[in-house]
Amino acid sequence: MKDRVCELECNIDDMTAEELAFAAERLMEEGAKDVTLSSVQMKKGRPATLLTVMCADEEEEKERFVRLIFKYTSTIGIREVISERHVLERSEEAFNTVYGLVRCKRVSGYGVEKSKYEYEDLARIAREQGISIAEARELVKSVIENSPH
Repeated sequence: MKDRVCELECNIDDMTAEELAFAAERLMEEGAKDVTLSSVQMKKGRPATLLTVMCADEEEEKERFVRLIFKYTSTIGIREVISERHVLERSEEAFNTVYGLVRCKRVSGYGVEKSKYEYEDLARIAREQGISIAEARELVKSVIENSPH
C-alpha cells in the first residue's frame, strides 16, 4: 500500500536539548506521524539540529503543524517535502492477561507479516514485576500463546 506524507523540516542552532525534546514530544502528542531530531552541521561549521515532522499531505494538517513548529521552536523558516511511502497494512489486537491489558500491533503486506507487543504495556509489566523489557516480552508471549482465545 502507498500513501503520501508531508515532511516539514527546519535547522535549529539556538535551542537547548531540553527545549528540542519538549518540542518533539508536543508535536507527537499533537498527532504527528513521526518526529525526528538529527545532528547536522550548518554553514561555518556550526552544529545544529534538523527537526523533521511527518504529517498527512493535507493542507489543513500541514498548516496546523507549521503553526505548531513555529510555536514550539525558534525556527524562522520551514521546508516542505512531499513524499510517497510504502506502508504495511496495520491492525491492533488487545489481550486481557493476568498482567493486565496487552496490546499487539500487527502489520502485513509485500509478502511480510510481523507483530509486536506495545512498548508501554511491556514497560508497565517490567516495572511491576521487576524484570527487563525482554523478560516481560517473553512472559507476555508465553501467557498469550498458552491461553484460550
